[in-house]
Amino acid sequence: MLKVGLTGGIGAGKSEVSRLLVECGAVLIDADRIAREVVAPGTPGLTAVVEAFGEDVLAPDGSLDRPRLGSIVFADPEKLALLNSIVHPLVGTRSHELETAAPEDSVVVHDVPLLTENGLAALYDLVIVVDADTETQLDRLVRLRGMTQDDARARMAAQATREKRREIADIVIDNDVPLPELRRRVKDVWSDLVRRAHAPRETSPE
Repeated sequence: MLKVGLTGGIGAGKSEVSRLLVECGAVLIDADRIAREVVAPGTPGLTAVVEAFGEDVLAPDGSLDRPRLGSIVFADPEKLALLNSIVHPLVGTRSHELETAAPEDSVVVHDVPLLTENGLAALYDLVIVVDADTETQLDRLVRLRGMTQDDARARMAAQATREKRREIADIVIDNDVPLPELRRRVKDVWSDLVRRAHAPRETSPE
Protein backbone atom coordinates (compact mmCIF):
# COMPACT_ATOMS: atom_id res chain seq x y z
CA MET A 1 0.00 0.00 0.00
CA LEU A 2 1.19 3.50 -0.86
CA LYS A 3 -0.18 6.17 1.46
CA VAL A 4 -0.39 9.55 -0.26
CA GLY A 5 -1.26 12.86 1.35
CA LEU A 6 -3.02 15.26 -1.03
CA THR A 7 -3.40 18.91 -0.12
CA GLY A 8 -3.69 22.37 -1.63
CA GLY A 9 -4.99 25.81 -0.86
CA ILE A 10 -8.69 26.57 -1.09
CA GLY A 11 -9.58 27.17 -4.74
CA ALA A 12 -6.42 25.51 -6.05
CA GLY A 13 -8.36 22.60 -7.54
CA LYS A 14 -7.50 19.82 -5.11
CA SER A 15 -10.97 18.29 -5.36
CA GLU A 16 -10.65 18.02 -9.13
CA VAL A 17 -7.26 16.33 -8.78
CA SER A 18 -8.66 13.87 -6.23
CA ARG A 19 -11.53 13.08 -8.61
CA LEU A 20 -9.09 12.42 -11.44
CA LEU A 21 -6.94 10.19 -9.22
CA VAL A 22 -10.03 8.14 -8.34
CA GLU A 23 -10.73 7.78 -12.08
CA CYS A 24 -7.21 6.36 -12.41
CA GLY A 25 -7.83 3.82 -9.63
CA ALA A 26 -6.91 5.48 -6.33
CA VAL A 27 -8.72 4.70 -3.08
CA LEU A 28 -9.80 8.13 -1.82
CA ILE A 29 -10.16 9.02 1.85
CA ASP A 30 -11.69 12.50 1.90
CA ALA A 31 -11.04 14.31 5.18
CA ASP A 32 -13.64 17.00 4.39
CA ARG A 33 -16.35 14.41 3.80
CA ILE A 34 -15.42 12.57 6.98
CA ALA A 35 -15.39 15.89 8.86
CA ARG A 36 -19.02 16.37 7.84
CA GLU A 37 -19.93 12.82 8.87
CA VAL A 38 -18.44 13.13 12.38
CA VAL A 39 -20.58 16.22 13.14
CA ALA A 40 -23.80 14.89 11.62
CA PRO A 41 -26.97 15.13 13.75
CA GLY A 42 -26.90 12.70 16.67
CA THR A 43 -23.11 12.34 16.77
CA PRO A 44 -20.89 13.07 19.77
CA GLY A 45 -18.95 15.38 17.47
CA LEU A 46 -21.92 17.67 16.89
CA THR A 47 -22.68 17.71 20.61
CA ALA A 48 -19.13 18.81 21.33
CA VAL A 49 -19.26 21.57 18.70
CA VAL A 50 -22.51 22.95 20.10
CA GLU A 51 -21.09 22.88 23.62
CA ALA A 52 -18.10 24.90 22.39
CA PHE A 53 -19.84 27.40 20.10
CA GLY A 54 -23.47 27.50 21.24
CA GLU A 55 -26.74 26.52 19.60
CA ASP A 56 -26.51 29.44 17.18
CA VAL A 57 -24.34 27.20 14.96
CA LEU A 58 -27.26 24.84 14.39
CA ALA A 59 -29.55 25.11 11.37
CA PRO A 60 -33.34 24.91 11.92
CA ASP A 61 -33.30 21.18 11.11
CA GLY A 62 -30.74 20.48 13.84
CA SER A 63 -27.79 19.99 11.51
CA LEU A 64 -24.61 22.04 11.69
CA ASP A 65 -24.88 25.42 9.96
CA ARG A 66 -21.46 25.16 8.34
CA PRO A 67 -21.41 28.62 6.69
CA ARG A 68 -22.29 30.26 10.01
CA LEU A 69 -19.67 28.27 11.92
CA GLY A 70 -17.15 29.03 9.19
CA SER A 71 -17.76 32.76 9.45
CA ILE A 72 -17.01 32.52 13.19
CA VAL A 73 -13.87 30.39 13.15
CA PHE A 74 -12.11 31.70 10.05
CA ALA A 75 -12.08 35.19 11.54
CA ASP A 76 -10.61 34.03 14.88
CA PRO A 77 -7.53 31.77 15.04
CA GLU A 78 -8.29 30.68 18.63
CA LYS A 79 -11.82 29.57 17.71
CA LEU A 80 -10.50 27.80 14.63
CA ALA A 81 -7.99 25.94 16.84
CA LEU A 82 -10.81 24.98 19.21
CA LEU A 83 -12.92 23.58 16.38
CA ASN A 84 -9.93 21.66 15.01
CA SER A 85 -9.23 20.16 18.44
CA ILE A 86 -12.74 18.70 18.40
CA VAL A 87 -13.01 17.52 14.81
CA HIS A 88 -9.48 16.41 13.86
CA PRO A 89 -9.15 13.47 16.29
CA LEU A 90 -12.52 12.12 15.10
CA VAL A 91 -11.47 12.48 11.46
CA GLY A 92 -8.13 10.79 12.16
CA THR A 93 -9.76 7.76 13.75
CA ARG A 94 -12.23 7.29 10.89
CA SER A 95 -9.53 7.83 8.24
CA HIS A 96 -7.39 5.10 9.81
CA GLU A 97 -10.35 2.70 9.78
CA LEU A 98 -10.92 3.30 6.05
CA GLU A 99 -7.23 2.99 5.21
CA THR A 100 -7.01 -0.33 7.06
CA ALA A 101 -9.96 -1.63 5.02
CA ALA A 102 -8.31 -0.86 1.64
CA PRO A 103 -6.65 -3.68 -0.38
CA GLU A 104 -2.98 -4.17 0.43
CA ASP A 105 -1.76 -3.17 -3.05
CA SER A 106 -3.79 0.08 -3.17
CA VAL A 107 -2.67 3.61 -3.74
CA VAL A 108 -4.59 5.29 -0.90
CA VAL A 109 -4.97 9.03 -1.32
CA HIS A 110 -5.80 11.03 1.80
CA ASP A 111 -7.39 14.31 0.70
CA VAL A 112 -6.46 16.58 3.64
CA PRO A 113 -7.02 20.34 3.23
CA LEU A 114 -5.02 21.30 6.35
CA LEU A 115 -2.22 18.76 6.00
CA THR A 116 0.45 21.48 6.01
CA GLU A 117 -1.06 23.51 8.84
CA ASN A 118 -1.33 20.51 11.13
CA GLY A 119 2.11 19.06 10.42
CA LEU A 120 0.78 15.77 9.06
CA ALA A 121 3.25 15.15 6.21
CA ALA A 122 5.11 12.45 8.15
CA LEU A 123 1.97 10.27 8.20
CA TYR A 124 2.27 9.58 4.46
CA ASP A 125 4.74 7.89 2.13
CA LEU A 126 4.67 11.02 0.01
CA VAL A 127 2.77 14.30 -0.24
CA ILE A 128 1.18 15.81 -3.36
CA VAL A 129 0.44 19.53 -3.32
CA VAL A 130 -2.00 21.04 -5.80
CA ASP A 131 -0.88 24.60 -6.41
CA ALA A 132 -2.37 27.59 -8.24
CA ASP A 133 -1.65 31.28 -8.47
CA THR A 134 -3.29 33.36 -5.72
CA GLU A 135 -5.35 35.29 -8.24
CA THR A 136 -6.55 32.02 -9.78
CA GLN A 137 -7.67 30.80 -6.35
CA LEU A 138 -9.50 34.06 -5.67
CA ASP A 139 -11.24 34.01 -9.04
CA ARG A 140 -12.44 30.43 -8.54
CA LEU A 141 -13.78 31.13 -5.05
CA VAL A 142 -15.71 34.20 -6.16
CA ARG A 143 -16.86 32.96 -9.57
CA LEU A 144 -17.50 29.29 -8.85
CA ARG A 145 -18.37 29.23 -5.14
CA GLY A 146 -20.13 32.57 -4.88
CA MET A 147 -17.94 33.93 -2.09
CA THR A 148 -17.36 37.62 -1.61
CA GLN A 149 -13.81 38.80 -2.20
CA ASP A 150 -13.40 39.57 1.50
CA ASP A 151 -14.61 36.12 2.58
CA ALA A 152 -12.43 34.42 -0.01
CA ARG A 153 -9.35 36.34 1.09
CA ALA A 154 -10.08 35.54 4.75
CA ARG A 155 -10.35 31.82 3.98
CA MET A 156 -7.09 31.92 2.05
CA ALA A 157 -5.32 33.88 4.80
CA ALA A 158 -6.38 31.30 7.40
CA GLN A 159 -4.42 28.62 5.55
CA ALA A 160 -0.71 28.02 5.11
CA THR A 161 1.07 30.02 2.44
CA ARG A 162 1.81 28.52 -0.95
CA GLU A 163 5.48 28.48 -0.01
CA LYS A 164 4.84 26.46 3.16
CA ARG A 165 2.80 23.90 1.24
CA ARG A 166 5.42 23.54 -1.46
CA GLU A 167 8.13 22.99 1.17
CA ILE A 168 6.52 19.71 2.27
CA ALA A 169 5.65 18.52 -1.25
CA ASP A 170 7.21 15.47 -2.84
CA ILE A 171 5.15 16.18 -5.97
CA VAL A 172 3.62 19.52 -7.01
CA ILE A 173 0.76 19.61 -9.51
CA ASP A 174 0.49 23.14 -10.92
CA ASN A 175 -3.17 23.80 -11.69
CA ASP A 176 -3.19 27.10 -13.55
CA VAL A 177 -4.18 25.10 -16.63
CA PRO A 178 -7.31 23.93 -18.52
CA LEU A 179 -8.85 20.62 -17.47
CA PRO A 180 -7.42 18.54 -20.36
CA GLU A 181 -3.89 19.57 -19.38
CA LEU A 182 -4.62 18.89 -15.70
CA ARG A 183 -5.90 15.44 -16.61
CA ARG A 184 -2.66 14.72 -18.49
CA ARG A 185 -0.57 15.86 -15.54
CA VAL A 186 -2.56 13.73 -13.11
CA LYS A 187 -2.17 10.65 -15.32
CA ASP A 188 1.60 11.16 -15.31
CA VAL A 189 1.57 11.43 -11.51
CA TRP A 190 -0.60 8.31 -11.28
CA SER A 191 1.90 6.29 -13.29
CA ASP A 192 4.59 7.34 -10.83
CA LEU A 193 2.41 6.43 -7.84
CA VAL A 194 1.65 2.96 -9.21
CA ARG A 195 5.36 2.39 -9.85
CA ARG A 196 6.16 3.38 -6.27
CA ALA A 197 3.35 1.24 -4.85
CA HIS A 198 4.64 -1.88 -6.57
CA ALA A 199 8.36 -1.25 -6.11
CA PRO A 200 10.09 -3.58 -3.65
CA ARG A 201 10.36 -1.97 -0.22
CA GLU A 202 13.87 -1.44 1.05
CA THR A 203 14.69 -3.32 4.22
CA SER A 204 17.24 -2.33 6.81
CA PRO A 205 20.41 -4.46 6.86
CA GLU A 206 20.75 -6.88 9.74
